[in-house]
Amino acid sequence: MRLIYVTSSFPFGPGEVFIVPELDSLQQMGHELLVVPLWPHGEVVHEDAARWLPRTLASPLVSIEIIRSLLVRLSCQAWSVGRLAHLFDCRRLSVTLKNLTALPKCAWLAEVAQQWGADHIHAFWASTVASLAWGAAELSGTPWSFTAHRFDIAQNNLFGKKVSHARFVRFIAQNGIRMSESLAGDVKRKAVTVHLGVQLRPIASEVAPKTGTVALCAASLIPVKSHSVLIDAVDRLRSRGVALELWLAGDGELHDALLVDVQRRQLGDRVRFLGVLSHSALLDLYATHAVDMVVLASADLGDGLHEGIPASLMEAMAFGIPVIGTETGGIPELLSDGAGLIVPANDPASLANALQRLSQDEGMRASIGYAGWNRIQESFETVNIALQMSRLFSSANSSAR
Repeated sequence: MRLIYVTSSFPFGPGEVFIVPELDSLQQMGHELLVVPLWPHGEVVHEDAARWLPRTLASPLVSIEIIRSLLVRLSCQAWSVGRLAHLFDCRRLSVTLKNLTALPKCAWLAEVAQQWGADHIHAFWASTVASLAWGAAELSGTPWSFTAHRFDIAQNNLFGKKVSHARFVRFIAQNGIRMSESLAGDVKRKAVTVHLGVQLRPIASEVAPKTGTVALCAASLIPVKSHSVLIDAVDRLRSRGVALELWLAGDGELHDALLVDVQRRQLGDRVRFLGVLSHSALLDLYATHAVDMVVLASADLGDGLHEGIPASLMEAMAFGIPVIGTETGGIPELLSDGAGLIVPANDPASLANALQRLSQDEGMRASIGYAGWNRIQESFETVNIALQMSRLFSSANSSAR
């Protein structure tokens, strides 16, 4: 099949690289893919993303070509453009304006879909990304669908109407369906849970030599990740005499504040800021077991600002690295039944206890690591995820005939 994946900015910028395993696997299955970012901005910061540049059609929100497509559509098929009125059927001005910015690109993407012979258009977010896919599908007659995460559900950019018009709605976690029930009455009829996937890796047999144990947190330094709670937990472990070092991989708006907090607590010998690591460098840490565990102290900030199912935990689990997460978003769905340790959010004492248990019990690290590896194999392995998506695309297109 010829599939168009509409993204927010991928392969540009840092935020959507977790889509790569799915795209790679679909391509390896024989599908032809074209990536179309809604707003292609920023640098290509990941080597995995760079591989998708030759299969990306990057056009700005407004360009001469896009305006031409809209004018041609208006002059030849003005009635069809009227079908996009539902994109502005919203009482919130902010949503209407967002969709209005995508209107010219809808006509352009419809033209692309028709000329390329696309069989299906899939939007990777329920936000304005899905508005673009929906509009292009209406104008081109191409079946379409979208993936819903968490903040994009809470944003409610005509979510119920999109559910009604899409062939199917893919949720990355069960809690997303629960979030959306008040927004779309028929969501269960269209909903299917298909997790994001990662590549399963061999469990490392050799462990990199080091003194003490190392916990890694690979996450942007932003409020929802609650690094301050994690630093507090490490401070508590120092007072207990537990030899654990914390490595923070990532950057973000809270970098300076977190650095000041570490210095104030005199944890400079316990907490290392690694900065932004390349994806290959991060995977090397897992492959060599240079870290003993991976931890996220994520919080739920309300309004959909919480974790889905974090790729940073899944990637560690795929190598057999034990992980710790909080009771937020889709994390319990990933770590249930012993696949990882789960602690309450905003609870540095409980987090410190979990870190201490893993730090001091090598057998527990091995057993939880293996249980996590099995969880990935059973439910999150990227080839199986791509196979599920492939079946959904085929089924959606069959019903469209």
